[in-house]
Amino acid sequence: MARLSCTGQHGGTGRCGRREHAMRNDGVPRPRLDGVPRPHFVVQIHDARRMHFDFRLEVDGVLKSWAVPRGPSENPSDRRLAVETEDHALEYREFEGVIPQGESGSGTVIVWDQGTYEPLGHDQEGEAVPFSASLALGHATFWLHGAKLHGEFALTRFRVGDEPESGGQEAWLLIKANDRLAVRDRPGSPDPYHARSARTGRTLHQVAVAAARGDGD
Repeated sequence: MARLSCTGQHGGTGRCGRREHAMRNDGVPRPRLDGVPRPHFVVQIHDARRMHFDFRLEVDGVLKSWAVPRGPSENPSDRRLAVETEDHALEYREFEGVIPQGESGSGTVIVWDQGTYEPLGHDQEGEAVPFSASLALGHATFWLHGAKLHGEFALTRFRVGDEPESGGQEAWLLIKANDRLAVRDRPGSPDPYHARSARTGRTLHQVAVAAARGDGD
């Protein structure tokens, strides 16, 4: 696989060049100064045929999406399978409710986390690389500014068949960098049945009950 980006604390050995000037001394990216808003991300818990987390990143006007069966982890030791799914419209990042039976993906959805992210990919000269180009090459690093997830993460594509949960599809790994925001002394993933929405504070059960009663958001 061609090497395009400096992987930061994930273990890259290439020269980071000017990337260092985009980071504060504590390793946190500096605020953007060009007036361009950061792209959005969202993590939705989806109680469908199989419970899973949908990890979505705004890229080139759509939400690039991955189904993560065990959810993203803040523990760098955890390698989370992420199976790429279809793109979604940007507006879907705010969806929380019940998809009716008979429709694709039927089941209850909550917004477990939401926020913005910063691509971290740079070439050997320290020039920023478009996030879509990093994804195309199969390795993308980024910094999450969420309500629950914080710090550097990476998505890395791997050969189909290396992970039994991949179901024969092209698959990725979602991994937390070993930075100062990493969690090491407790489970890094949430319990989906007890997790609460970052938007409304509700659980999956509460959203399902409200929908059955005909209540709105």
